Amino acid sequence: MTREHQRPLILVSNDDGVNALGNVSLRRALHRIADVYTVAPEYEQSAKSHAISLHVPLRYRTLEPRVHAVDGTPADCVYVALFMESLLPRKPDLVVSGINHGANLGTDVHYSGTVAAAREAALRGIPAIAFSNLHDANMEAMAQLATVLCERMLESLREATPSDDEGHAPLINVNFPDRPEPRGIVATSFGQRHYAEGVDLRDDPRGRPYFWIGGAGGVHHPEMAGSDTEAVDAGFVSVAPLSLRVTDTTQLGLAAFVAGPSKETP
Repeated sequence: MTREHQRPLILVSNDDGVNALGNVSLRRALHRIADVYTVAPEYEQSAKSHAISLHVPLRYRTLEPRVHAVDGTPADCVYVALFMESLLPRKPDLVVSGINHGANLGTDVHYSGTVAAAREAALRGIPAIAFSNLHDANMEAMAQLATVLCERMLESLREATPSDDEGHAPLINVNFPDRPEPRGIVATSFGQRHYAEGVDLRDDPRGRPYFWIGGAGGVHHPEMAGSDTEAVDAGFVSVAPLSLRVTDTTQLGLAAFVAGPSKETP
């Protein structure tokens, strides 16, 4: 059977842990459209961003056929799945991360382990989607909707995998609103999210100091037309493309000034 006639292969990961409701719901729903393999963290790894474990050994265990737990970060899980030959029969057609418990909107993507798992795949040339849901109450329904979006993504990739000149594949970030039936699905840009900041210093029962980071004042965001934050607030599913390019071309002049004059160039 040629690859063109194979069922798609989807790798599923997340940051909430392999047994989290969103991950279980998603991988079950995806079986309708693909052969599904799961490699996800053994324990919760929220807000680990794109950390990878270079200085500690990693272990994995198989929970059931095609479902594996790794005692590492979300990016670790995708890396292990792609380069440890025994876990997958072939290169995935799509990597899907989530469904995260809680939103990953705007600037959240810098901290999100959910997005990082998908980003690790896109950096390796494999198209990826990250899914996040404001609350767990409608997770099963959102898993079905996520499957529809994955099906559309696979359809768009059948002719050829679009990639940039650095070999990166498309990366999409999807957020579901807090309502049983979203008003619709819209393509968006990224907005901003501002959290209450603070460090809460305390003493343990033995008088030793410890602290929690992050304030208790919640989160807010400015109104930005066409943004993911605006769409989700209005009850829509937001679908936002995330760039993997790291050069800020608007600041090349500043970089040149900081570098100073040079008689030689590379």
